[in-house]
Order: sequence, then structure tokens, then C-alpha cells
Amino acid sequence: MFNARLTALAAAALLAGCSMMPTYERPAAPVAVGWPAAAPTAGTPATELQWQAFFPDERLKQLVAIALQNNRDLRVAVLNIEQARGQYDIRRADRFPTVNAAAAGTRSPTASGVDVSLYTAGIAVSSWEIDLFGRVASLSEAALAQYLASEEGRKAVQMSLVANVANVWLSLVADDELLKLTQETLATRQESLRLTRLRFENGVASELDSRQAQSLYESARVSLAVQERQRALDRNALALLLGGPLPADFLVTATTDSISLPDVPAGVPSEVLVRRPDVRQAEQQLISANANIGAARAAFFPRITLTAGYGSASTDLSNLFTGGTWGLTAAPQLLLPIFDAGRNRAGLASAEAGRDIAVAQYEKAIQSAFREVADGLAARTTLVDQQQALRNVVEAESARLRLSQLRYDGGVSSYLELLDAQRTLFNARQLEIQTRLARLQNQVLLYRALGGGWETPSDQQQAVQLRTP
Repeated sequence: MFNARLTALAAAALLAGCSMMPTYERPAAPVAVGWPAAAPTAGTPATELQWQAFFPDERLKQLVAIALQNNRDLRVAVLNIEQARGQYDIRRADRFPTVNAAAAGTRSPTASGVDVSLYTAGIAVSSWEIDLFGRVASLSEAALAQYLASEEGRKAVQMSLVANVANVWLSLVADDELLKLTQETLATRQESLRLTRLRFENGVASELDSRQAQSLYESARVSLAVQERQRALDRNALALLLGGPLPADFLVTATTDSISLPDVPAGVPSEVLVRRPDVRQAEQQLISANANIGAARAAFFPRITLTAGYGSASTDLSNLFTGGTWGLTAAPQLLLPIFDAGRNRAGLASAEAGRDIAVAQYEKAIQSAFREVADGLAARTTLVDQQQALRNVVEAESARLRLSQLRYDGGVSSYLELLDAQRTLFNARQLEIQTRLARLQNQVLLYRALGGGWETPSDQQQAVQLRTP
């Protein structure tokens, strides 16, 4: 009889692993099959180009390395991975029996009034669920997907951090250029104001010329204050990203004109977007929601648990392991839902709604990623044209200022014409620097949007290893 019971339990254990999970199918990407703007096709794909190779400046590389070491957002993302891995390990452990050492002693009176002692010791398996319909396996699969999603989330945080550090550093490069340009302009206008006032005092220039020169000088002072404030704000932003104060030897030596970043090929949307960590994170969350449906379905079917023990019992503690009675006990239990007031049905409905939500979130992640790349590609072409046009404007305004100075010195034109040429050239040079900055930052953002900074690891192989019991 006992052997027959063990045989039945063994057969149930062999049947364990039957899964009620729906077959997972990746939803179709709800985006266009191609990019709406022209995209580069040559070069190393962003997902295979490490950030150390993308950024040429050694000081920038040092800043990125510091941020990866100290940034608090990234630290939280790493800790989230550890927490998710712990939850997965808990769910995975539920698939195996828990074996405990057990010892007990009781003392009870008999009908004759004599106290009788009974001592037991051995090993015990308590309430191990034989996963006949895959409920425990589905919960383990869901926890695994959440763990993998947290890993992808860490990658997404790290990629954004690298891009943010680079863009703030580029802003500081432009800040220094603009500050230098403003200081030079302020010095020039201060000298021009001095000479104009001298000419006014000697009756050579009018008060209008003097006031115009003063206005231009004060405008340069305003620009200088704005640039100094912006540089201070950018330094503070960089310190936050680094997770601490800037290095003592921090110094910006590059210029926006000297920095060259590689263009990366955009590829095909359906292939590129699904390799982005944030999209893969959304997909893993979808896989987790799909697995929860399997657990909810399995709740409708019988649940078999086994409590077993092997040990010795004796009325004499000293003879427990020598003269005691050894034996094996097994107590299987089957629970079949009959009436639960709709609990299981509501659980399944909730799991299916959770899966539908995860599908929508995955599709939204795809669409958001598509827009980021499309915006980057659209800006890429227009910023190149804008930068070239502004370079031509600066050249033309430089020539105009030189000619206006000659005309004014020769008494051919008014001082207003000279001041207008100075003001226009200053604005054009500012816009040229800002446009070079915008182009460089757009290259960084496009690199991140295409999944740059990571050599794609064998995530599928890692998942297979984790799913192996």
C-alpha cells in the first residue's frame, strides 16, 4: 500500500512541469517600416560601439567613468537588480522541496497516572507543492522576467547617464567659448565707449552716438552675466551627475569646433528598436505578465502538496538514535477548488488585464524609441545646413564690420551703422557656437536613441541558463 502511494506521487512529480501559460508572441512594432528622414548607413552600429570609442576627449571619458562609479540613480538601478534577483531566487526555490531537521519531545500522563515521554528526531519535508499544472513554475518564470527587466532597466539608466554627462560637458565647452567671446566683445565695446565719450566731450560726436555706445556696452555686460550664470548651472548639473564635486583639476580645454563625433548607422526600425534596453525592459515585463496568466489558470486545477518525514522515535532520549524506532511517513494532500466566491476567476481576469497593459506599455516604448530616433535624424540634416549657413553669416558680418569701420572712420557712414554691424556679428558668432553645440548634442542623443554604448550581450543565453532548474 505504501509503495503504491509512493508510485502515485512519483508519477505526479513526473507530470509536474505542465504549463498553463499562453504561448508568448512578440507584438508587432506599431511604427513605420522606415525612418521618415535620411539616415546614415555606413559605420559601426551604435549597439556595438562602446562609449569609450564614441567620445574622443580623454577628460570626458574620465568624467563618464566617475559618474558610472558614483551616480545615485545608477546605484538604485543596480540595487533594484539585486532585489529582483532575490525575489526570483525565492520563487525558484519554491519548485524544490524544503528539507528541515526536526526534533521534538512530549510528556503526557496515561490512564494509570504514569507520565510517558516520547522523543522524535529526523528530517522533514513540509508542504512541498507538486507543480502538476505549472503554477509554481509560472510564478518563477514571472519573477525571472522581472529580474531580467531590472537588468535592462539598469542598462537604460546607464546609457542615459553617459549621454547626459556628455551633453552637460559639451554645454560647458560651449559656455567657455561664449564666455570668452562675450569678454572679448565687452572689452571692445568698453574701449569703443571710452573713445565715443572722448569724441563727444570734444564736440566731434553727438550725444546720440555716446548713448548708443553705452547701450551696446551694457548689453554686453548683460550677456556676460547670463553666460557666467549658465556656466555655474551647468557645473552644478555635472556635479549631480557625477555624484560628487567636480575633480580638483577639472578644466575644459576643447572647443565645439574641435570636437568630432562619429555618425552611426540607423539601420531598420524593426531590428534596431527592439535592441534598446528600455524596449527590452518593457518586453520582459510583458513576458512576466504573460507568465502570471499561467499561474492564474493553474489555480483552477487541483493543488497537490506533500508532507513527509524520516526519523526515529523513542521513549528514552538516550536511546533515540540507537534503540529507537526508525520510519518514513508521507502525507500527500489534494485540494480541489469547489467554491471560492469567484476569487480564481477574478485573479485570471486581473492577470489578463495586466498582460494587456504590458502590451500597451511595450508598444508605447517602441513608439517613443522610434520618435527619439526620428527626431534625431531630422535634426541631424537641418543642423548641418544651419551650421554651414551661420558660418557664412559670420564671414559676411565680419567683412561688413570691417567695411563699416572704414566708412565710419572716413566720415561716410554714421556711428549707428557701425554699432549695428558690431551687434549683428556678435549675435551671429553666438548662434554659430550654439548651433555647433546643438549638432554635437544631437549626435550624442542619436547615439543613445539607437542603443549606443553597449555591445549587446547574449541575453537569450543568460535567460536560458537562469531558467534551467
